[in-house]
Amino acid sequence: MKTKFAATALILAAGLIAGTPALAGVTREQVKAELAEAVRTGDMVGPGSRGLKLNEQYPSRYPAKQVQASLSREQVKAELAAAIRTGNIMAPGDLGGTLNERYPNLYPAKQVQASLSREQVKAQLAEAIRTGNFMVAGDIGGKCNELHPEMHVAV
Repeated sequence: MKTKFAATALILAAGLIAGTPALAGVTREQVKAELAEAVRTGDMVGPGSRGLKLNEQYPSRYPAKQVQASLSREQVKAELAAAIRTGNIMAPGDLGGTLNERYPNLYPAKQVQASLSREQVKAQLAEAIRTGNFMVAGDIGGKCNELHPEMHVAV
């Protein structure tokens, strides 16, 4: 009974696919080949499956999908060598963290990327001096414009 239903569903699906205008350039043989491939790999929705494909319902019955590697072997080796060199790999044991976090003196310091340009920093410093919005050195502490409001332009 299930086999007849599946065969009927496959035939109807193939007919619907072949009749769509987007696939008008596809030949009958191509549709049959695609259908045979879908049946072989289970890449089709099964009856009463609530939208799951057959290979998702019964993964042991169908061959596993081949995963394409996004990186070449050489790229992976280069990334591993860089991670070992910088200590950016997990440290052994239950403590967690990377080697460069646990032993920072053994690895080069991470380069910090400046978020402001030199000109922007100079402009901020000039503005802080003008308005007194900077900390006063010494025992008193506090901002200059709070300690000496008469010396600075009101903000």
